[in-house]
Amino acid sequence: MRAIEVTGSVNEEGCIQIDQPLPAAKSTRFRGILLFPDSESSLNQEWSSSAVQPSVQDWLDDPAEDIYTLEDGEPVSDEA
Repeated sequence: MRAIEVTGSVNEEGCIQIDQPLPAAKSTRFRGILLFPDSESSLNQEWSSSAVQPSVQDWLDDPAEDIYTLEDGEPVSDEA
């Protein structure tokens, strides 16, 4: 299952209106979770605070997640 993040609004009929087209190749069904702010001013705070949660940071700091080293891959150069 692939996840994407979008913003939008609910119109007067209760239908969801997404701010930009979805990157779907064809007509398809989807599952979603809607996050409603307590107030308009808290919208940005909710998005930013959900980005870094303690449980996520703990997961990233787990040594078992350090699977790559500086020897992996190849150097990248922007020279033509």
